[in-house]
Amino acid sequence: MFTFRSLIAVLASAAIVASSATALADPGNGQGNGKGNSHKAQSHDNQGNPGKGKKADHSDWSHGPGIDRASVLGILTRYPDYWSPGTALPPGIQKNLARGKPLPPGIAKKLDGRLIDRLPHYDGYQWQQAGADLILVAIATGIIYEVLTGALD
Repeated sequence: MFTFRSLIAVLASAAIVASSATALADPGNGQGNGKGNSHKAQSHDNQGNPGKGKKADHSDWSHGPGIDRASVLGILTRYPDYWSPGTALPPGIQKNLARGKPLPPGIAKKLDGRLIDRLPHYDGYQWQQAGADLILVAIATGIIYEVLTGALD
């Protein structure tokens, strides 16, 4: 009788351990349990600062290109004939023009090829103009990576 109780105790313990391991396992879509996942995305504002209480934007900004804003603005200053000033966007659209958000359809325009050749090139991204802002957009997803507000005034 003593061995039967021992066997029951061992099996019950094994079942508890197995069920807790499956509860903490990755569900298969990369979400995990949210603990210790330093690669998990955070929402960011236009300056790349983590947002407080905002919904995650499912982008990992730490693996994107490093933008040297001063260098890009310097290129725009040196080649003013390669771009035309844009008019400010309406406030509602301007608010949606932020890092991690999709580019609103129909507001961006392509830049002059001569300017694109001078701007830094990042694989998978392209520079576009939206009003008076210069934006860097992920080609595959249309998600805005960087906004240089008022760069094209």
